[in-house]
Amino acid sequence: MTSLFARGVGLPRAQRAEGCWITDTAGNRYLDGASGALVVNLGHNDSRVNSAIHRQLDAVAYVHSTAFDSEVLEEYASLLASKLPMNNATIYPVSGGSEAVETALKVARAFHLANDEPERTVFIGRDLSYHGNTVGALDVSGRQSMRQPYLPWLGRAGRVPGVLEYRCPNPRHPEDCGAWHAYALEAEIERIGPAQVAAFIAEPVGGAASGAAVPPPGYWDAVGEMCRRHGILVIADEVMTGFGRTGKWFASEHFTLQPDIMTMAKGASSGYWPLGVCAMSRRISDALEESGFVHGFTFSHHVVGAVAGRAVIKRLDELRLVERAEERGRFLGDALTSLVGEHPLVGDVRGIGLLWAVEIVEDRVQSKPFPPSQGMAARLTRAARSKGLLLYPSTGCAGEGTGDLVMIGPPLIVSEPEIETLADRLAVALKELD
Repeated sequence: MTSLFARGVGLPRAQRAEGCWITDTAGNRYLDGASGALVVNLGHNDSRVNSAIHRQLDAVAYVHSTAFDSEVLEEYASLLASKLPMNNATIYPVSGGSEAVETALKVARAFHLANDEPERTVFIGRDLSYHGNTVGALDVSGRQSMRQPYLPWLGRAGRVPGVLEYRCPNPRHPEDCGAWHAYALEAEIERIGPAQVAAFIAEPVGGAASGAAVPPPGYWDAVGEMCRRHGILVIADEVMTGFGRTGKWFASEHFTLQPDIMTMAKGASSGYWPLGVCAMSRRISDALEESGFVHGFTFSHHVVGAVAGRAVIKRLDELRLVERAEERGRFLGDALTSLVGEHPLVGDVRGIGLLWAVEIVEDRVQSKPFPPSQGMAARLTRAARSKGLLLYPSTGCAGEGTGDLVMIGPPLIVSEPEIETLADRLAVALKELD
């Protein structure tokens, strides 16, 4: 009997991780084809990041952010701000993605209070989205499997259709899909009342809920213009897509999107320390500094987290991994399309940079998903693990609890031979599902 409330049963026990590989206590080696949960952008066991963390632990491990300032926090904030698609951003570090989103929602609310618009209380999110596991983050999320047990606590947020070209709800698809989604957002804004809406929150490129879904042309231009016209803030959730994952420092850059607020985590520390970030434009932080911001966490503004985040950014720069993610991403996309794209159970292979998804379907001609009872995403993940490949499964991308996919996103240091190994092992695992 164990005292640990584990998240899985019969899992191997990790003993060592290096680069793109993890070894368990039985000596089995696994290619980390999903960077954990799209976290380990830098790869495992980078000695420079380890050393930076150890040095900070030897100096100061923890001080409360209301009692002491910190040079490393200032340095990290300045370095990160220089990478963001925002002008003169202000950084609020926290401990993970859910905290970052919860902070972003409160920032938006506090900003409207500071501007004497207390009636702006409603947030709008999308279907096929996921923003975290706190109640506020779940409320703006559209991933039904995660929301279902807690529905009595949810329901304040507005909702618009998810953005997934493979299953686009636009009757004229593929014509004017970006405009169609913008009209859907405008209709929801009008339903709620423009003066009631605080912010629109979305992932610039879809995460696990939609499976690396890239929005159609013109989508973010139309959405950004509409939100500005109504005085609605745009929150870009870059928890999964940030820090080089899509071949840019942030996915917003693919669309010249300049959000008012951004959330980040996962690749922010590459898993070396629990770290999340809420960033905001200077006009927002100036308003909050004047009016006050009622918020805080015990482990926000953590000095070791700042050192880890700073070290990761420096390593991404030194190794040119953001540029490499774009190059390796094209190679990965070609390899996946070539080796598994024509498999009868594969409905779609989609992605950008080193963020990819393979959607599994019962009937690829009609894009018909498997019944949830089949558990196809979990079965494929288990089959791949038996071949020494780690994937990240997700369900619900087809709506109403149906739809199976696996996320593929190895560390940005991945080599072309390792990508070939990844695609080969995935193809073998798929054969076990025939």
